[in-house]
Amino acid sequence: MISWDILLWLAGFVVVAGLLGIVMYTLICLSDLENDFINPHDSAARINKFVIPEFAGHAGLTVLLLLTGHWVMFLFNLPLMVYHARQYSRNSHLMDVTEIFKDLEAEKRLRLIKLGFYLSLFIVVIFRLVETGVGLLMEEHGDTIETKVFGNMAE
Repeated sequence: MISWDILLWLAGFVVVAGLLGIVMYTLICLSDLENDFINPHDSAARINKFVIPEFAGHAGLTVLLLLTGHWVMFLFNLPLMVYHARQYSRNSHLMDVTEIFKDLEAEKRLRLIKLGFYLSLFIVVIFRLVETGVGLLMEEHGDTIETKVFGNMAE
């Protein structure tokens, strides 16, 4: 029987990898706009296309962590989820074509902060995925961690 924890961390891995991809894509779009490789309308349209999926992915992961009882990880994700909800409720979550050059530096800084947050979350999710997988493999064979690591010294 497969553990719910391994499914949670697998889903978390997929979601956080997607969030990292979205943030990196938006950073590339902003850099292209800054270097005048793309016009403001196309850049705003490309970035706005991924705002709601980013919010939904992060909110879904945060709620999943709450429902499975991973309180520390839930509390780690809660401030960004509240920030996303606040942006959405104020209708300031989309890039405005007319204001995009004025907000360019602030948007790049925000995306870099999100990139750091999602990278740290990705590292934690990978660690927990490996930890849960190894624990399941050891339980499956009837061995405890102590006997696997320390041999007969654990007795």
